[in-house]
Amino acid sequence: MSNSFRRTHCNKFIAIALLLLLAATASAQDWIRTGTGLGVEKVRLAASDFEPSTPDPKNTDLLKTFNDTLWSDLDNAGIFDLVSKSFYPLQVPGQPTEVNFPAWSSPPPNASMLAFGNLGVTADKVTVQGWLYDVKNTASPQVLGKQYNDNATAEAVRVIAHKFANEIIFRLGGGIPGIAESKIYFVSDRTGHKEIWAMDYDGANQHSVTHLGTISLSPRVSPDGSRLAFSAVNKTGWEITMYSFDLNRMVSFQRFGGMNLSPSWAPDGSKLALSSSRNGYPNIFVVDASGGNSHRLTSGQGPDVSPTWNRKTGAQIAFVSGRTGLPQIYTMEADGTNVQRLTDQGYAVSPNWSPNGQFLAFSWMRKYGPGEPGSNDLYLMDIASKQWVQLTHDAGRNDFPCWSPDGRHVVFQSHRTGSDQIFSMLADGTNVKQLTFSGNNSQPNWSWK
Repeated sequence: MSNSFRRTHCNKFIAIALLLLLAATASAQDWIRTGTGLGVEKVRLAASDFEPSTPDPKNTDLLKTFNDTLWSDLDNAGIFDLVSKSFYPLQVPGQPTEVNFPAWSSPPPNASMLAFGNLGVTADKVTVQGWLYDVKNTASPQVLGKQYNDNATAEAVRVIAHKFANEIIFRLGGGIPGIAESKIYFVSDRTGHKEIWAMDYDGANQHSVTHLGTISLSPRVSPDGSRLAFSAVNKTGWEITMYSFDLNRMVSFQRFGGMNLSPSWAPDGSKLALSSSRNGYPNIFVVDASGGNSHRLTSGQGPDVSPTWNRKTGAQIAFVSGRTGLPQIYTMEADGTNVQRLTDQGYAVSPNWSPNGQFLAFSWMRKYGPGEPGSNDLYLMDIASKQWVQLTHDAGRNDFPCWSPDGRHVVFQSHRTGSDQIFSMLADGTNVKQLTFSGNNSQPNWSWK
């Protein structure tokens, strides 16, 4: 057999092996797209600018706010192929009678769905009418028709745009509620102290929640959105602190002694898991919503920190432990039994459980130690199979991932710009958007709905 013949067959074998490896890798990552509802064919949606329905001069600014917000919400949803506005017909509809079906359903728009409507101000009140049409179904095109009324302010119009976007996302996204009205809580030092702040899911309306003048960390909003648990330094040390949105003030919560960190709500809002060193070493405890009925789940020299509940079942808790040396991620039943280690190397922290109970998002430096290359990147792991996929790559230190309520997005902290800032992305690692820019901002927590 000639050397050239051997080389030819060897090269063919290598090529086949590489193709099989690539196919296996792609197949191995299909689960993440399927599991998060991404990867399916996106709906081709046109969202035309709403038209003015009255001659009031306030219409111009309010229409821009509404149209920009609606477009951003639909673009962020991750389930649409939004038609570029450069492809739109010259005449956009403000009323159902003005829809030119062939112009929207044929190339270049080639839309399947069209969102359109009008906005008008009368006597400092705004009325918005919005429709969603299936433009390929001329016999029965209407999918959605809504009317909203509120004060003629930019903030009210933003809320209306969020509501209409959520209606569209719910109907075209498999019945999963949209996130346009959800909130993100985080830590910011922009006032000179680490306080708890809040913002809309898209980074708008950033404002401080606490004004304690100390160090506050690990904000966790309750499932019903009525309370915010966090850890703060007070006269007795690090204690779990509770803020009531209903009362707009701090409310009492039991003190434990030692260092108490990283509270986490059970899905039904009746209990909190937290890390406490009241017995000497940081262990995981569960308490009721007022801090009573304390029960220790882990024991030993850990340290055990950062608990997070299975948000679907409430039957398991993931946490970080240093019991074998470097921190690794573990799971256990909600009563502390059946402890399982999930990560097998490096430095793994900050687990957060997905709404469907299938995945953990976490920060992982897979290679750790002197001379080892690597950085803190974000990963997703399927709990049942322990398969994982990397979401961020060589973009500084990335930490504290937290799932959106629809399970399609992740918010996180990153140092990629030279300071700690909050970013969001789709759960497959695409469509990354920076949400904060001022000061240092960290430890984001997305509301449950």
